[in-house]
Amino acid sequence: MKKVTRYAAMGVLSASLITGVVCGLGYAAGLRINTTKSIPVGLYKISSHPAKPGEYVIFCPPQKPIFDEAQERGYIGSGFCPGGYGEMMKKILAAKGDEVAFHRDGVYVNGQLLPYSKPLSVDPGGRPLPIRNEVYTLSKSELLLMTDRSASSFDGRYFGPVTASQIISTVSPVITW
Repeated sequence: MKKVTRYAAMGVLSASLITGVVCGLGYAAGLRINTTKSIPVGLYKISSHPAKPGEYVIFCPPQKPIFDEAQERGYIGSGFCPGGYGEMMKKILAAKGDEVAFHRDGVYVNGQLLPYSKPLSVDPGGRPLPIRNEVYTLSKSELLLMTDRSASSFDGRYFGPVTASQIISTVSPVITW
């Protein structure tokens, strides 16, 4: 029986080691996995596309109290970004010169209501979420990062625009499901 246990342990250890090596090589090659509902779930590759509306991006959240609270509530993970935040993936939905209006019924960009942008008043745990009510034009260094596919994403409707310096890279889908 001890022999079977030893072989099983060696098999698990070998599989873990192989998985770690494959994941490490994929990461080094610029591959990233998205498991959230903010953008299509799948495998992405870091790209050289410019950060402009319509592109998917990986970014480090700015060090702000709203991101501290988001991390405490489990909306974002821990990671290597300043403040100990994990990287986030979103879609750029507005940039320099776009008028962004945050209202109770949703976020408008240049007068057009964005799909899935109506802010929720509470999270799944019943805790209140911030409701922004403001209108302004994005500066040359600001981007609105949001989802266009999930009503429950923690995105720009709650934390507002971020600066372009927060962007790590654009990413392109390799395979999504």
